[in-house]
Formats: sequence, C-alpha cells, structure tokens
Amino acid sequence: MSVRIERDTIGEIEVPSDKYWGAQTERSKRNFPVGKETMPIEVVYAFAELKKACASANNELGKLSDMKKEAIHYATNKVINGKLDEHFPLVVWQTGSGTQSNMNMNEVVAHVANLHLKEQGSDEVVHPNDDVNMSQSSNDTFPTAMHIALYGEVERKLIDAVSELRDTFKAQEEAYQDIVKIGRTHLQDATPLTLGQEIGGWRFMLDKSLEMINESKKQMLNLAIGGTAVGTGLNAHPEFGDKVAKFLSKQTGHPFTSSENKFHALTSHDEVVYFHGSLKALAADIMKIANDIRWLASGPRAGIGEIEIPANEPGSSIMPGKVNPTQAEMITMVATQIFGNDTTVGMAASQGNFELNVYKPVILLNTLQSIYLLADGIKTFNDNCAVGIKPIQENIDQFLNRSLMLVTALNPHIGYEKAAKIAKNAHEKGITLKESAIESGFLTEEQFNKWIKPEEMIGPKA
Repeated sequence: MSVRIERDTIGEIEVPSDKYWGAQTERSKRNFPVGKETMPIEVVYAFAELKKACASANNELGKLSDMKKEAIHYATNKVINGKLDEHFPLVVWQTGSGTQSNMNMNEVVAHVANLHLKEQGSDEVVHPNDDVNMSQSSNDTFPTAMHIALYGEVERKLIDAVSELRDTFKAQEEAYQDIVKIGRTHLQDATPLTLGQEIGGWRFMLDKSLEMINESKKQMLNLAIGGTAVGTGLNAHPEFGDKVAKFLSKQTGHPFTSSENKFHALTSHDEVVYFHGSLKALAADIMKIANDIRWLASGPRAGIGEIEIPANEPGSSIMPGKVNPTQAEMITMVATQIFGNDTTVGMAASQGNFELNVYKPVILLNTLQSIYLLADGIKTFNDNCAVGIKPIQENIDQFLNRSLMLVTALNPHIGYEKAAKIAKNAHEKGITLKESAIESGFLTEEQFNKWIKPEEMIGPKA
C-alpha cells in the first residue's frame, strides 16, 4: 500500500496516500479498533455544515481570508454532497468528546481545500486546527453536530413515516365507523364500540406522538457552538456562536440558535434525553397498536379473527398454509430496541462530569438509531400491514351477539345486581343473554329487544 507521512504533536505516522485524512485520524483508526459502528454519515454531513458555517462566521468577523473561506466551502460542499464518504473511517467507540471525529473532519477539509487552492495557483494554506477549527473545540463542535444531525433526520425521515401511518388509520377510522364490535378490557369481553372507534384510538396515539416529537425536537435547535473548551468561549469572538447559528440556519433551513448557557450545552445532554423520551413514547404506542392488530387478526380459525391483515410470505417451514403477523413482530422488536436505547441515552447523559459530558458518541448513536428504526419500521409496517387491514364481519357479529357484557345496558332499567345475575346465569347454563333475561323474570322479551341494542351503546359519533 502506498503511504505518505503525516505529522501531529505526537510525531510522524504513515497514512494511506489515497486517503485525505491526517495524523490524528490515523491514530484514532489504529487506537480504537472497536466494533463495526462507524460514525453515522449523517453526523459527518452535519459536521461539514458546521465547518462551512464556522468559516463564514470567521470570515465575517475578519479572522479568515476570503480565499480560505471559499476553499473551506469548496471542501465542505464536497463532503455534504457525499463525494468524500470514504475518508471518514472512524468508529463511534472513540474518545467520549468526539475529538477524533472533529479532527477527522478538520483534516479532510483542510486537505481538500489545499488541493483546491493549489489548483487555483494560490500560495495560501488551510491548516486543520488554525483555520478549519478556528474559534472551536471538539467540546462544542461535536454536540453542535449532534443537534444538527438529530434535528435534520427527524425532519427528513420520522415525521413523514408517522404521518403516513396516522393517515392510514384516519381513513380506516372513517370507513369502519358503523361496524359495531365487542370491546375488550383486561383481555375480557366489555361493552361494544365500533371498529372505527377502536382504530381511532390508534390514530390519536400517533397524533399525540407527533405533537410530542415536534415539541421536543425544538430542543435540538439550541447549539453549543461558541463555548469552545469549557463553555467560556476562549479563543472565539463573543459573536461567533450567534453568527455560526445564523449561517447554519441559512444553509439548512432550520432555525438554529446558539445556546444562552454554553456550560450547560457542553456538560448536559438533557435536551437529547427529553427528545428521546418522545421517541420512547412513540415506541410504546407502536407496541400497543401492533399487539392489538395481531391479537385481532389471530387465527384464522382458533383465534379472535376480527380483522384480516395482508399475507406477505409463508409463515412456517413445516406447516403449509400458515401465515404469521410478521410486520407486527418486526415493529414490536423495533420498539424493544428503542426502550433499550432510551436507557443507554439516559445513563450516558447522566455522566456529565464537571465541564464536559464524555459519552457524546454513544448518546448520538442510540438516538439516531431510534430515529432510523422507527422511521423505517413504521413505514414498512404501514405499507405492508396497516393499509391492508379489513374487517371480518362474520366473526365480529358472532362475538358481539354472544357477548354477556351487553347486559350492561340493563343497569339503568333493572339495576346492577339483577343484571349481574342474568349474565352469570347465562354463562353457567350456556344460554344466550336474552334467554337468561326472560328466564329471570326481571324483564320481558319486548323490553330486552328495546334496551339491548349494541348500535346504541357506542356513544356519540365523531
């Protein structure tokens, strides 16, 4: 392998000649051969957006020449456009401040910027620390890149996925509003409702989840940039953070601001904990919805079987004709992963010691994974399962008409205790509720037919 010699404050080191990173990236690559989780490329792109904005801010403040700013912009644009992905090899399991990933970006941007300057015949040289990292520290750039990436990915992937599933349920809520079925509480028969009402509960869960995600994601708009090493802003102009936020907002279209308290921004990640809590709430709702669907679709002959879901693939290698609720199994596994991620995020965020939290990469990894798993999982669940939900009217009617809980409608007329005796007698003798009611002598057949009308027990329609 062809190599070149790169230098840093530790000394010299060989770097593959076809790679744009420098000495510090190479040391990290060798020192942390841990796991296969490389720094998510979305974070790399967020870092490039940040370095581009920092160059603009430093230029506006008179600290960086026009030529160097343009060269840094040239390099960061290539990163953002996915042209340099192969030059960011570092794993998540590195220093807890993300220093090596910050330097990886600084080194690659400087290298590409210098190639560009050389092509233009310029004698200027962009230095990774002095120019690309000007007015910055890994301690404020990494958490800033975290927030840029997290906010952007929520906007890009998750909101649309949840909205699509919500819209699917909204359409079914309206389509099935007149299908009266038996309700269930404690996994036992309860009073009637409509299939549309039941699905409407799922729809409203997603409405609430979207509301909580949209509210909590706003916390990601607060950026640590401008705090430099410990939050004091050493080596940065007092206006630097605000100017970077201004340029980032222009570049991304998101209204970023520089945090009013940089000490908090460097050592605390409660904003991410709060945001991830909304992801956990969504996962909890998705778990409940998926479990409801697979219970209602269970069977087809020995289960509940009130709804039909798409048969996407054979369900068994030994039982011919078996079809399983695989989409529900997939999305509930996703939910359990999000619950685990939430524990990791919370524990890691609690470890902010003095002026810096040094669990940043693992907080970032787990939160991004939660976004991706939920976005991809919910979209797949919607497309391959939810959109195909159909009622099985025969089974719905059978369960409804056999239910003893219809007796609840008699409470206002004959009282709770007499109604309970009718239901108990019907259950013990295996007769219908109507037969038991007439046998009791508490009411006539005419009264039973008048008072027991499932379609009038479902409450007002929306």
